[in-house]
Amino acid sequence: MPTWIAVAALALRRNDGRWLMHRRPLNKHHGDLWEFPGGKVEAGEMPDFALEREIREEIGIAIDRAHLDPSHFAQTAPADGRPGIVILLYTASRWEGTPQSLEGGEVGWWTPDEIGALNKPPLDVTLCESLFSQRFEDPPR
Repeated sequence: MPTWIAVAALALRRNDGRWLMHRRPLNKHHGDLWEFPGGKVEAGEMPDFALEREIREEIGIAIDRAHLDPSHFAQTAPADGRPGIVILLYTASRWEGTPQSLEGGEVGWWTPDEIGALNKPPLDVTLCESLFSQRFEDPPR
């Protein structure tokens, strides 16, 4: 039976339409690539609780789970003896504090077009395509 790792990630949007991305530290897997901040969901932990914890640890801000909106997901299949990964992406536009990279790397605010040009891990590419394609869709009739 295949195993998998659940990861919760945050797409944080400012009022000016820019989105926060986190550049991974060089010494980590996918180092120097830009991603949505977040981290692993521990056994028995709900993804929104994990995200609240990970965001506090990784970028030093407080988010309220009540203001998180489940948005998209992306996954890889298990391969080469490694488990698959499923990233659950939440969006939010409210938080307390100033985002900063507490584990190395850096944070930046980008437009969706600028994010498209950033080097990202494959799952973040998929998440960006899903998240930002919504702005080009026709409104419901």
